[in-house]
Formats: sequence, C-alpha cells, structure tokens
Amino acid sequence: MNIHLLFDLLAYGVGAFLTWRVFQPEKPSIANENIRYAYYMFAIIGAVIGAITLGSLNIYYSLELRDSMAIGKSILGAIVGATIFIEVFKKFMKIEGSTGAYFVPSLVIGIAIGRLGCFFSGLKDYTYGVETTSLFGYDFGDGLLRHPVQLYESVTMGLFFIFVLYLYFKKRDSFERYIFYLFILLYATQRFIWEFLKPYETIALGLNIFQLVCLGLIVYALYYLKKGFYEKL
Repeated sequence: MNIHLLFDLLAYGVGAFLTWRVFQPEKPSIANENIRYAYYMFAIIGAVIGAITLGSLNIYYSLELRDSMAIGKSILGAIVGATIFIEVFKKFMKIEGSTGAYFVPSLVIGIAIGRLGCFFSGLKDYTYGVETTSLFGYDFGDGLLRHPVQLYESVTMGLFFIFVLYLYFKKRDSFERYIFYLFILLYATQRFIWEFLKPYETIALGLNIFQLVCLGLIVYALYYLKKGFYEKL
C-alpha cells in the first residue's frame, strides 16, 4: 500500500474516532437535524472543491509539475473551501456563532498524522523544503539536505492539539466559542511561514499561492475572534 495513503487512512480513522467517541457537544450547535445534515453536506462539498482547486492551481504555477497534467489536492484548500461554503450556508440559514469547534480536534490530529505521510513519501510528494545547512536538514534520497517542513507542521499541530485538549476539558465555553477561529489563525500563520521554506514559485508580492490564501484566512480568523470577544463583553 502507498505509504501516503496509509497515513491518510490513519488520519481519517483517528479523526473519525475522536469525533464519534471523545469530542461530543452537550447539545448540537444546530438543533434542527435536517439543517444539520445539510450543513455537513455543504462542508464536505466545499472541502472537496477547495482541496482540488487549490491543489491543482499549485501544480499549474509550479514549473516542475506543470506538465504532469495531474489533479492536485491540498488540505489548505479543503479548509478554505469548507469554511467558505459553511459561512455562505450560515448566512443563508441565519445561523449565528461558531459551529466548527467540534471539528477542530479531528482536523488538528489528522493534519499532524497526515503530514507524517507526506514526510515518509519523500521527494515524490513534492512537499519537502528547500536546501539547508541547518541542524534540521534531512536527505530525502537525492543527496541534498532539505528542510523537513512536513515535520515542522506535524509538530506544530501536535502541540496545538494539547492546547485543544486543555480548552475542551477545562474551559468548554471558550473552546466552543473560539477554538475554530484559533485553529484557522494558527494553521494559516504557521503554513504561511513554512511556505518560505518550500520550492514553490511565487505569483504575487513575492508570495506563492498558498501564502496568499493563508493571508485571507488570517484576516478571517482575526475578524471573528475580535467579534466573538466583543460579543462576550
């Protein structure tokens, strides 16, 4: 079995288990069952569209991959797509407040595990970093030491998962109100930073397509965190 697929399945499995058996709200954020199922469908459709769109755009803008005619996928794109679709759905259905808190634990641990799959897949995954002489340099098989940015992201998400556990078990109200936007803020910020260590082509302002998308997510997260803070006051 492809090692990347193996870690993807592991990430999905662990994420599903956490959602099913561990992180459960006392009451659903959306009471109506039909609306809740429609919400899930919008999230899934948005995630699929976003993952394929952003992943494929990255291939288009990458000189090394442009001729491969491959359809790409991106976890960042999945997050963006799901978020956009859900925000549109919430506006249309007049749903207020954060509704994504209980997805966060699964997303965080899933990304941490999934990035290990990227790391062990080596050069063919095209998620490795640029060459480095630092202590963290890793040879992916071509004799060059590169930044293992997959591990940087995996460790960051693993540490954030500890914070997620703390909020969930100790400060449930803050967890439900803020954790989704805190996740978006942290993920987008750390991803923006790690992208400077990747060999992707820049497309505007010296930034690659992932970084431009991350800036949008950072603005989105800060807006809703500020809004939630003042609403609580």
